[in-house]
Amino acid sequence: MRFLRIIARLFVLGERTAPPVRRRHLRSVPMLVLSRPPQTEAVLRGRCWVIDGDTIVIGDVKIRLAGIDAPELDHPWGQKSKWALVQLCKGQTITARLRPELSYDRVVAECYLPDGRDLAAELVRCGLALDWPKFSGGKYRHLEPMGARRRLWRADARQHGRMPPASGYR
Repeated sequence: MRFLRIIARLFVLGERTAPPVRRRHLRSVPMLVLSRPPQTEAVLRGRCWVIDGDTIVIGDVKIRLAGIDAPELDHPWGQKSKWALVQLCKGQTITARLRPELSYDRVVAECYLPDGRDLAAELVRCGLALDWPKFSGGKYRHLEPMGARRRLWRADARQHGRMPPASGYR
C-alpha cells in the first residue's frame, strides 16, 4: 500500500523531493523531479541497487527497466546479466523516467546513465537481455547480437507464452 502512495505522489502532487535514504553506505540521496508539460512525467535520480538484470532500486522504489527482458537469476546467463548491470551502474547517478504502468509491483521506467546511455540498450547490446517488442515496440531489436535469442532461450520462451513467469517472484 505504501508503494502505491509513493506512486500517487509522483504523478499527482506536483514537485516533491524523495525522503532521505537511511542507509549509511549510500552517499547520494535520490532526487525526484516532476515536470508537467505536455503530459505528466516523473523523473527519479540517484544511486541504485541492482536486483537482477532488469530490476534496480533507487531509494525505496523498485524499478523495472522498460522494454527488455533479462534472464532470471536462476536461469542461464542470469548472474552475468545482473553483474553487467552492476558494472554499468557502479558509482553512477541513474536517471529514471517513470511510466504509469506497474510490473509485479515494480514501477516501469526508462533508465539512463549520466552520459545519456540507456541501461536497457546497453544490456541488449551486450547480449544479456532481449528486446520485448510487446512493451518496447521493437525499440531495441536492432541492438540484439546474432544468437542472443538462442542463448537466452528461457526469456524468449516466456515472451512467446511458452513458459510461465517465475513462481513466487517478489
